[in-house]
Amino acid sequence: MLRASGFLLCCFLVAGYAWHAPIQAQEPPAGYPSRPVRLITSSVPGGGLDLICRSVAQMLTERLGQSVIVDNRPGGGTVLATEIAAKASSDGHTLFAGTDTLRVVGATKRVAFDVRKAFDPVVALAAQPYILIVTPALPVKSFRDLVAYSMTQRVTYGSSGVGTVAHLGLEDLTAQTGANFVHVPYKGGAQSLLALMSGEIHMYPGLLLSANTAIKAGKARPLAALSLNRIPALPDLPTVAEQGFPGFSITNSYSLYVPAGTPRPIINTINRVVGDFMHSPQMAQKLAAEGSQPGERMTPEELKAVFARQYAEVERQVRQLKVKLY
Repeated sequence: MLRASGFLLCCFLVAGYAWHAPIQAQEPPAGYPSRPVRLITSSVPGGGLDLICRSVAQMLTERLGQSVIVDNRPGGGTVLATEIAAKASSDGHTLFAGTDTLRVVGATKRVAFDVRKAFDPVVALAAQPYILIVTPALPVKSFRDLVAYSMTQRVTYGSSGVGTVAHLGLEDLTAQTGANFVHVPYKGGAQSLLALMSGEIHMYPGLLLSANTAIKAGKARPLAALSLNRIPALPDLPTVAEQGFPGFSITNSYSLYVPAGTPRPIINTINRVVGDFMHSPQMAQKLAAEGSQPGERMTPEELKAVFARQYAEVERQVRQLKVKLY
């Protein structure tokens, strides 16, 4: 999870105040909420998702007239927060900010319930692109070069752990290309990045903000955007798809969920209000400052369909890649 400065946190909070007035048009259901609302997240305080949660919580507090309290529950690779949120009452007083890891947790049976049935998706919050960076000593200039090089030399890549979105994505890419990419898991993204910068591994699929830190220090070189489209912050960096492997992408997205069975009027209200807030110019600017962008505008039904498709894709990866996950 990305760390962010106190300055960024202040910027997020200012964005909340700035967009309080336009959101007034969206009225919550009568009598909701009747008590403080809990927003559960697996992020540690100060992490990228935590900052988003706190700005959303402040905006909802003003909009709904009840306190919305962020409840940080890191641990177990997001399992702890997932289990707590799934057991909560479905009366609209519990929200859950989940990452793409929710699909991995479900597909690999790390929880004793079906996450597709335990939660109703509400609204997409934000997305962060990944880019592939390599150690400057690696004699390649493109992703195609990297694949060819790996045919004669083993190429190692780091990740923030076994079974993460980046790990499964790179294993999928390895299978598609026939490359000799070898996974070296670490306990977190920071450790992987340090390993790359010290020359311990050859490449790392990192989030844009953390990868840029290594690039600016001259300790890493960007080779490809791992998103489906080019990243606005790095317009000259071609995607893997553009380099001969169409359809491939890895993103780190955040979405808001509620326990299954939450009344539809509550879900629809939160979808509209939070969606408007995330797509406000001020909020979009703050997200861009940390290499993120607002999530795609979708109805709860559309978001549920996307979740189901992506869940099936993770199941396919787990089944076909024969990766020992846990």
